[in-house]
Amino acid sequence: MASTPTSISSSRFSSLYLSPTRISSNQLSLKPRSLPAAQTTRLASLSLPELPISVSPVLFSGKSLRIVGLSQPIRRPSSVDFPVVKAAAADADGHVEPAKSFGERFPALVTGFFFFTWYFLNVIFNILNKKVYNYFPYPYFVSVVHLLVGVVYCLVSWSVGLPKRAPIDRQLLMLLTPVAFCHALGHVMSNVSFAAVAVSFTHTIKALEPFFSASASQFVLGQQIPLSLWLSLAPVVIGVSMASLTELSFNWTGFVSAMISNIAFTYRSIYSKKAMTGMDSTNVYAYISIIALIVCIPPAVLIEGPQLMQYGFKDAIAKVGLHKFVSDLFWIGMFYHLYNQVATNTLERVAPLTHAVGNVLKRVFVIGFSIVVFGNRISTQTGIGTAIAIAGVAIYSLIKANLEEQKRKAALSSAS
Repeated sequence: MASTPTSISSSRFSSLYLSPTRISSNQLSLKPRSLPAAQTTRLASLSLPELPISVSPVLFSGKSLRIVGLSQPIRRPSSVDFPVVKAAAADADGHVEPAKSFGERFPALVTGFFFFTWYFLNVIFNILNKKVYNYFPYPYFVSVVHLLVGVVYCLVSWSVGLPKRAPIDRQLLMLLTPVAFCHALGHVMSNVSFAAVAVSFTHTIKALEPFFSASASQFVLGQQIPLSLWLSLAPVVIGVSMASLTELSFNWTGFVSAMISNIAFTYRSIYSKKAMTGMDSTNVYAYISIIALIVCIPPAVLIEGPQLMQYGFKDAIAKVGLHKFVSDLFWIGMFYHLYNQVATNTLERVAPLTHAVGNVLKRVFVIGFSIVVFGNRISTQTGIGTAIAIAGVAIYSLIKANLEEQKRKAALSSAS
């Protein structure tokens, strides 16, 4: 049935003309607003159909506009779908998802690049370091140069804020000093061994480091070492013994120095556990290098100082020239610092098992490349002994990594 036109008075029409007065995140309130007299007089003459009018609150949700009393939601204009560039695409809550970086898309490739860089820098350091000793056999002074170049590198990095220098107090200094002392002793003794014997033989002796580490953990720290770990160390000891008996470059200075280096680095690991702080590894290594440099200078001056001043520098410059001599010293220091820094960054990216395999492969790379570059002749027994020792280190590292992973999972399960 058709509706009958009805005349609406100005006061009644005024009550129909509504305007928004307050908008909040949850509700839109409406209230009447009066019209001017001229407009109400003109509108009063209009005839409009009588419609049931009810004012309902308007509610906003996250996705659509819904009016109480209506069955269908009214979508906001902003909800109309348009093609959007993927880089700026947003989810339902409005959060923009940033584009993934190259490292996030290809993590295995980036980790492999870190390993390659670590090995490359380490091999170059060992080769260049040994070449310097062939015409400048002063390992104490060369050790100081290694640390000095690294310290200068750290100071320059701090000056430009890459990374930002972390503050150090007296308590932290007391914790890091034993670590730095062991680091200095192990570093100097390694260089004494490098200068005295072939690089491959020094690294074969240094394969015994896990044995000293396990012994210190058992008898110094009181930690119970599983029988499987002790058994895995047997091939290491046997292999190193076989290689040492027939090593053509063997001498007691190189052998004893490498053994002292193993002991020093073992205690460095023990003190490092006691010096665990919230400081990042880059800053910790920088402070350790500074303290180690201070520790290394007095022995270098006392032991090699007179010889260096009398004929050490003169002989080296006469053999290779001043430019090459200074350049070689600078680059061995730079490669020493960079390979240690990249090694730290690499090992932070991988699991303990990968860490163990990476360390073993690094030693194999160094031994192999040093034999090729320097043409060192080794006996058959030395080669077999070296292979047995490296295999033993690999077995030990794998077993230890698995044990650490089991401990970590057990701790997580108990915490949850």
